[in-house]
Amino acid sequence: MSSVLIVVHTLVSAVLILFVLLHSGKDAGLSGALGVGAGGGSHGGSSAIVERNLDRLTVVACIAFFVTTYLLAQYL
Repeated sequence: MSSVLIVVHTLVSAVLILFVLLHSGKDAGLSGALGVGAGGGSHGGSSAIVERNLDRLTVVACIAFFVTTYLLAQYL
């Protein structure tokens, strides 16, 4: 059980790092390089929707990271 939990924790960690790096900050970060934060597109406010969904996914990944960390602390 603990080996499966370690693998899940590692995957959740990688996903959480990816989501945090995709957020646009003052310098537009990695999201500007990938086109997530591009403003003024033909879709109007689509970048705001993408950022909001990215926020939600980051929160879900953060909760999953907390849960796997807690479970690992209990098993190990």
